Amino acid sequence: MKTKFLFALAFAFTTVVFAQKKEVKAVEKAIKSGSYGEAKSLVGAAEALMGSMDQKTKEKFLLLKGQAFLGVDNKNSEDLKVAASAFNMLKDTKYDKEATAGVANLVAAMVNSAVDDQNTQNYSNAATKLADAYNFSKKDTLYLYYAASNAVNAKDYDTALAYYNQLRELKFTGVETLYYSTEVESGKEVQAPNKQERDFLILAKTHINPTEKKTDSKSAEIAKNIALIYITQGDNDKALAAMAVAREENPDDILLLRTEADVYLKMKRMDKYQEVIEKVLEKDPNNPELYYNLGVSSDQQGNKEDAQKYYTKAVELNPKYAAAYNNLAVLILSDERAIVDEMNSLGTSRSDYAKYDELKEKRQNVYKNAMPYLEKALEARPDYLEVAKSLYGIYQQLGETSKADAVKAKIDVLEAGGGN
Repeated sequence: MKTKFLFALAFAFTTVVFAQKKEVKAVEKAIKSGSYGEAKSLVGAAEALMGSMDQKTKEKFLLLKGQAFLGVDNKNSEDLKVAASAFNMLKDTKYDKEATAGVANLVAAMVNSAVDDQNTQNYSNAATKLADAYNFSKKDTLYLYYAASNAVNAKDYDTALAYYNQLRELKFTGVETLYYSTEVESGKEVQAPNKQERDFLILAKTHINPTEKKTDSKSAEIAKNIALIYITQGDNDKALAAMAVAREENPDDILLLRTEADVYLKMKRMDKYQEVIEKVLEKDPNNPELYYNLGVSSDQQGNKEDAQKYYTKAVELNPKYAAAYNNLAVLILSDERAIVDEMNSLGTSRSDYAKYDELKEKRQNVYKNAMPYLEKALEARPDYLEVAKSLYGIYQQLGETSKADAVKAKIDVLEAGGGN
């Protein structure tokens, strides 16, 4: 009886092993024929026997499971997660190489699916898929960065903040090395997809002068976005704390300094904005945009003299800076209101008439002083509808009929074409 009993056990074990291999082979056969839907349905039957599989069969099954759920051009995120789990269980096994290739393929599939979502403005799904793409391999941190950007676009600020903070913990910079060479035939510098392809072009002698360039760090942008999210959530203290940490880590980063200024500008703390932007100018003294922004902040604080100084410096550095010319004209025209109010307050006495004529001339001089700046603004930016309308009004006030008619024709064209 004992012998028969032992024989029965051995026979049962052999039957289970045979069944395991049969189910696994059925999955493999479906995959080889390209029937991935069938392969996925067969996985369940094989998986029920997984607990009694030997290690060799189990590893083979996991590989097939990953391949079945990966499929070809599969963008179903749930399928890809199942595939990723199976492939990741094969690390340091005989199927490590195949599993690594499988993970690379499913990451590409997930990213492609995310791009489709992004193009249809389904930013929330894109963010989730890009985060999954990062989690599948834990290598492509750039996907986590784009996941955060999509979460911002989806206005899912809590998720975006979580991703950005994760990037900060990973000390992500996003700095990439780009590979360039000069095409012999055209003489143009072109970018290669990677170093290997660039070097191949050099060896082929179709290109010369191999060079490499680093992209800017994304640390400042991430710090800024974290701060802006906190501001959006009404937590200005955390916003400034986030900037302080970033600045401490990168004390010489001018982009971070500019970001801090932008945060103060967003918070409408113009005094602090001006304080920080002055530090930026010490490091970047020839940036017309910085002077323009200083002009705006000075004007908002009621300091017209400084505003005029900064706008003037902006146009010195960039003679085509239309917005700065316009703002210089606006500063001058701001004196008109007080003159008009005084004119309207006058009575009908002889002295009042004399005063009226004096104020009228003063008003005309305001127009004359503002006019050249508006003309330069329109010259620098011919589609500047707001400036064109201001200039038209001034020409009319000054009796410049021919100039008024010319700019009116321009206004009509801009309005018909939807000018700004």
